[in-house]
Amino acid sequence: MDDEQATPARPSRMSGFTLMEMMIVMALIVILAGIGMTVYGNSVQRSKEAVLKEDLFRMRDAIDQYYADKNKYPGSLEDLVSEKYLRAVPIDPFTSKADSWQTTTSEPDPGNPSLESGISNVKSGSEQTGLDGTRYADW
Repeated sequence: MDDEQATPARPSRMSGFTLMEMMIVMALIVILAGIGMTVYGNSVQRSKEAVLKEDLFRMRDAIDQYYADKNKYPGSLEDLVSEKYLRAVPIDPFTSKADSWQTTTSEPDPGNPSLESGISNVKSGSEQTGLDGTRYADW
């Protein structure tokens, strides 16, 4: 046994990653990041859509309450604010402006022709299309 010299065990391979392993890991990271960005983008748009639906509901409800109280429609959205039906005209989440709302004027009442026209409905001023394929201006 003395004649045999101890030979150090050599690893058959150097430690570390090969270029192919690094390329595969990088490809997986890019794919996962792409999926994550798509999901994030859709969730941001869904949240803006939810805010738009809530704003439209609140403004339409305020218009209905104004009509029920005064038996006429408001002349502008600012009338709803000045009469305390709304705290402020909300900002459209897609146009980022409070003055971009599209209003619909009420039809003249044939039973009361002296009644002036006012705002009977409100819609978004955005020309963008929602996740369901409809335009926000049609909501």
